[in-house]
Amino acid sequence: MPFIASLLRRVYLSLSELAWSALFILLVIHLAASYLLFMLAGEGDLVGNPIDFLYYYMVTATTVGYGDLSPKSGFGRIIAVLFVLPGGIAIFTAVLGKLLTTIGTIWRNRMRGLGDYSERSGHIIVLGWQEGQTYQTLRLLHAERQANEPMSVLVAKDLAENPASDYTDYIRTERLADADALVRAGVAQARAIIARGANDDETLAAVLIAEDHAPNAHIVAYFADDRTAQMVKQLRPRVEAVGSLAEELLSRAARDPGSSEIAARLLSAASTDTAFSLPVPPLQRPLLYGDVFLRLKREHNVTLVGLLSQGITDLNCRDEVLMRGGETLYYISGMRLDPAAIAWARMGDVS
Repeated sequence: MPFIASLLRRVYLSLSELAWSALFILLVIHLAASYLLFMLAGEGDLVGNPIDFLYYYMVTATTVGYGDLSPKSGFGRIIAVLFVLPGGIAIFTAVLGKLLTTIGTIWRNRMRGLGDYSERSGHIIVLGWQEGQTYQTLRLLHAERQANEPMSVLVAKDLAENPASDYTDYIRTERLADADALVRAGVAQARAIIARGANDDETLAAVLIAEDHAPNAHIVAYFADDRTAQMVKQLRPRVEAVGSLAEELLSRAARDPGSSEIAARLLSAASTDTAFSLPVPPLQRPLLYGDVFLRLKREHNVTLVGLLSQGITDLNCRDEVLMRGGETLYYISGMRLDPAAIAWARMGDVS
């Protein structure tokens, strides 16, 4: 028995080291040889129907052993004991072990940032990792993720493994401005890109590469220097450059107590009411901003606070401003509105 166990162990190890193609060839050879041996043994019940034999072989190899099909002759039983059982079980366990090893390798590679998400679409890519800040960003993105929205992808350097596996997938790179890393992150079909490098130069380089490879994604970039943010806004209008608002919040809160709390609530996904954006689809006829304001308030209990039209954001917009489609509305609500659920054709009727 120790000899047989040792022999089976060596056979299994040898099989598990083979490529999938070699394992498949061995399986076919063993299956065909078993069929021929049972045919020579006169086991008509087993080999009379190829489907029945395949069923018997798989049941035997997986050690399920229902017993509804089995060799009847002594020679057939010897073939089953000495050839079918050892070979079938060894091949099956080798395939199972190799499959589990492959799955484990894929999982470990994903955790180490070696995965490939180039086929992903409609997701958000986060470029750069800063302990604390980026984790909070990923957590907030995950909190607002819709049921059918793919998980975000973090592209970062100098990280041995995914630092926020509950909230994001991970691509490891040597530098943020790496086109290959962005391609693996699925940049071509990304919904949005958030860039925040170790410094403004790194962020700017990552933004330029992202622009070239993400024709449809909305790009948001954080710059510590407000002058850099303003320069990017002027030269790259497609990029939403964000600078630090700390000084503005401090001075405003000093004159208008509670202003910083209002700003925090408007931008926090965890607050009861927060700010959202709503794209306006092509309209059959122009609508007055004031009519849309009243209709959304009555039907959806949301409060409009501004309008983006032709690159200009207008807060506290006048009621008589015409909307023709293609604008973006900003509103305060407890939940995000579905643009498809809004009856835009009836917006002008506020009687």
